Amino acid sequence: MENLINIEFFIRIAVAVAFGFCIGLERELTNKYAGLRTHILVCLGACVFTLISIYGFPTFAPGDNVIIDHSTGIRDTSRVAAQIVTGIGFIGAGTVLRNGPIVLGLTTAATLWIAASIGMACGAGMFDIAFSGTILAILTLVSIRVLERKVLPTSTKKTRRVKLSLVCAKENADKIYNFILDKYTEISEFSKKSLKNEETPSTKISCIVDVTGRKPIKDLYKTFQNIEGIESITIQEYME
Repeated sequence: MENLINIEFFIRIAVAVAFGFCIGLERELTNKYAGLRTHILVCLGACVFTLISIYGFPTFAPGDNVIIDHSTGIRDTSRVAAQIVTGIGFIGAGTVLRNGPIVLGLTTAATLWIAASIGMACGAGMFDIAFSGTILAILTLVSIRVLERKVLPTSTKKTRRVKLSLVCAKENADKIYNFILDKYTEISEFSKKSLKNEETPSTKISCIVDVTGRKPIKDLYKTFQNIEGIESITIQEYME
């Protein structure tokens, strides 16, 4: 009786899951939208599709969607697998977000792309390539992050767009307004209006600013918390 489970296929699938877990774990630890489950499933799916592409169709099967060169009897085993490269783009595109001048999620989209390639390598039985790709991908993600933090602290990629709202005493409004104008070069939706319903005359100043740094909201709060006349501060990341 023929074995119901092909041990070699099972090993390839299991290795694909393991490598997908390794890349997904790095994304999960850095709190990205596409984490463990997404990368495992992408790697697993690419592996399964590659196995189907190579072994799922008979060499000669009239009527099947298999391209065969009848002069040589050779079928195109890459036809299904080739569509993985195109199809993974739809998933990757879903992780990319644009927030003003900032584009988020490109690295996660790239990790999904490399996870698919690793899954294809596992499906083809090329474990050395899959292993090397996994190790190099993780090293790149970790080491370049350290480089950006230590060597490139003012990189423009660290720009964040935040919405700043201040309520201050009316007599201090002009001073605070001019302070914001002088300190920040990238400002939009800048407004200043009096709050007439307050018991004491107050002014609300609102604006959207582009700032750099690892913790822009915390840095902004430190900048404004000790300025005289500010009654309340609201700072949040701005999403268009």
